[in-house]
Amino acid sequence: MPIPEIRKSTEQKMVRSLEALKTDLAKVRTGRAHAGLLDHIQVEYYGSMVPLSQVANVGLADARTISVQPWEKKLLPVIEKAIRDADLGLNPAGMGDILRVPMPVLTEERRRELGKVVRHEGENARVSVRNLRRDANQHLKDLLKKKEVSEDDERRAQDDIQKLTDRFIADIDRLVAEKEKEILTV
Repeated sequence: MPIPEIRKSTEQKMVRSLEALKTDLAKVRTGRAHAGLLDHIQVEYYGSMVPLSQVANVGLADARTISVQPWEKKLLPVIEKAIRDADLGLNPAGMGDILRVPMPVLTEERRRELGKVVRHEGENARVSVRNLRRDANQHLKDLLKKKEVSEDDERRAQDDIQKLTDRFIADIDRLVAEKEKEILTV
């Protein structure tokens, strides 16, 4: 794989990491209920993990409550456990064949907890970008070992990958800071 392809591939993967972070940050709520909050939750269904939306209807009961109606009654405890384990700070309550997921009021303490969740998501994205940098640098070293590129070209390409990494890390930090500010604003 030539150097321009390595750079292009790495940049595309870094863009996907940034998009994944944006998606994850959108799930961190700011006080109002929205059904998309539970989109990423996986539920065990006949031995395989499937998205919650494929085994239940997810909707809004009111502005502060999400309702989850599983298509099979036996899934109620499994879905309830999955929502609790999702680390969203939600506490679903079973009411007959429907789960109600009330949104807790955002206290100062809860806002700080959500800030930690946002920072954690940001750190995961930074790790992902750094791993992509490591993989790209490894490809470059392999090319050098095979004598397909000169040492100067490999060094320039590594510097280019580092600049790319720095740019995406800065974007991640900016997104995390904006989301934290949004959460902490009363």
